[in-house]
Amino acid sequence: MKSSAVGVMDVDDHHDQPLSSTIKSMGIWMKKNVRVFDVSVLSLLFVGLIYIFLSSPSSNNKPFLPPRKPHCHPTIMYNMSTYRDELEEVLAKTSMANKSLIIAVVNKAYVEGEKSMLEMFLDSFWLGENTRALRDHLLIVTVDQTSYERCKFLGLHCYKLETNGVDFVGEKLYMSADFIKMMWRRTLFLGDVLKRGYNFIFTDTDVMWLRNPFSRLILNETFDLQISTDNFNGNESSKANPINTGFYMVRSNNKTIALFNTWYSRKDNFTGMKEQDVLQAIIREPMFTGLGVNVRFLDTLYFSGFCQDSRDVRAVVTVHANCCRSISAKVADLMAVIRDWKRFKSTNESLTFGSTEHLACRNSWRRH
Repeated sequence: MKSSAVGVMDVDDHHDQPLSSTIKSMGIWMKKNVRVFDVSVLSLLFVGLIYIFLSSPSSNNKPFLPPRKPHCHPTIMYNMSTYRDELEEVLAKTSMANKSLIIAVVNKAYVEGEKSMLEMFLDSFWLGENTRALRDHLLIVTVDQTSYERCKFLGLHCYKLETNGVDFVGEKLYMSADFIKMMWRRTLFLGDVLKRGYNFIFTDTDVMWLRNPFSRLILNETFDLQISTDNFNGNESSKANPINTGFYMVRSNNKTIALFNTWYSRKDNFTGMKEQDVLQAIIREPMFTGLGVNVRFLDTLYFSGFCQDSRDVRAVVTVHANCCRSISAKVADLMAVIRDWKRFKSTNESLTFGSTEHLACRNSWRRH
């Protein structure tokens, strides 16, 4: 019986072996497929999360992904962004570490000729005392294609100002209608620079930089605006000083931004007046005190011009061809200034720039 029982058990074991193998194989298959299923589910979940992430508006703020392009017509985008982006880029590139720079505006008339006004202006940086390094922080703003191309050729920092179809190409005689338009366009542009947080010295290109002006300007926060005068009355605080907007230094703050906004807003209220005269009127108004702008009027001993020559070549910083009507007259008389400067540098002889009369500029006022 025992052997018979054993025989039965052997038979049962023999039949159980394929079943156990099958169960074992099914277990392995199920384990593998569960793994595949898990991976597939995880993959689908991952793809879903990415889709939600990308479609969410907040994804624009993620630093690792490019911003979504707004649904704007390319022309609209150009008008909205290109001007400001290009200006910000050139301001940052030109300015000093404290966000200060020098700005001059030119058109075709100032870059052409046997000896152009722009060339004379740049020569003064070469010939002046401690002025060569300042050229690196000089931005030339051009109002036409010719002056822009000339600026780039000279290796300067250049920005082409859009003028909305107004022709600023040729020479604009003093107080002509186009001259006044160009001065107002300049004012609007400079106000924009202030709003971007940049301090600047604005200078006409008919100003010769014979010494570094920062040596005579107050660089702390005492004054918001330091501006040249045609005839200095001896008092740096006197609003009776006749100002000249051909050379001034302005700090960017809420007070000066408000001043430039007020200044430009008066453009249509003073028909036939240049921007300089309008600013002069604002400074003398009671409302100017409310703006809180601290102004320093610059002594012509240091910041001189043809209206009132410096009394001492050893002290003079800049010479402005003001009280002059045409570019050709300015160039002729500024060449005499440069000759006097070179003579002083070589001989150390003391003189006043008035010792050489500004005959070309005097004659420029005669009607032909």
